Amino acid sequence: QVIFFPAALNFTNDWAEARMTTKATYKSFSNAVVNAEIGLHVGLYGINVTLKNPVVQFNETIDYNEMFTWHDTIEEYEEALEKGLPNPILYIAEKFTPSSPCGLIFQYRHSGRYASATLTAFCCWMLANILFSMPVIRYAGYMVVATAAFIFFSMISFTTIMNVPQCVFYIGTDSFETEYSHSFWLALATILCTLIGLLVVMFDFLVPEKMKEAFSVGVDGCEDEDDSYSEGYLNSFFLDGV
Repeated sequence: QVIFFPAALNFTNDWAEARMTTKATYKSFSNAVVNAEIGLHVGLYGINVTLKNPVVQFNETIDYNEMFTWHDTIEEYEEALEKGLPNPILYIAEKFTPSSPCGLIFQYRHSGRYASATLTAFCCWMLANILFSMPVIRYAGYMVVATAAFIFFSMISFTTIMNVPQCVFYIGTDSFETEYSHSFWLALATILCTLIGLLVVMFDFLVPEKMKEAFSVGVDGCEDEDDSYSEGYLNSFFLDGV
């Protein structure tokens, strides 16, 4: 059976990411400066901003992990302002609000929406697994190729964000930009199933019996049927009467 599960990529938060360690102001209305690692992780449904440092500073261990999802606006941003979250987190989240001149929310929201829609290759993946257990190996190969095509289209949709001017994040004296991350490269790796699907179709054309034997499809049934014919019982009384 096919071993990968492309639908899981729909819910990961690391299609693109950026991180750095720098000094930055900690809270609003304060001159306190902290040294911490700042991370930005972009998914198809929102962003995840982290601020971490295992060293105790200002009587607390800095360990923030905040999720901001986008719809028509980032609702969690207003809540973050009310909570008084650290400045680096608010600064990054503000870049993804509709009022930001960067316009990141429009770029990532639309590209993520279409990428998520084309990642519904789960149906093709399920059909491929079902067809591999039936005497239609060739169509199972077609479904594997279709699954790879959907994943490829989702990658194309997400890469459209790189065709627009990138917004640079300035925190303290340092800056960073987002780059493709683990989920994107994992999606690229799963496109290798295109080769698998094409090989299945080719071998099914060339050596169909070997393919059925390899996948244990339609072999046992034929053998049992042949055995039943060879071991048939003849009624001698009926033959004598004839």
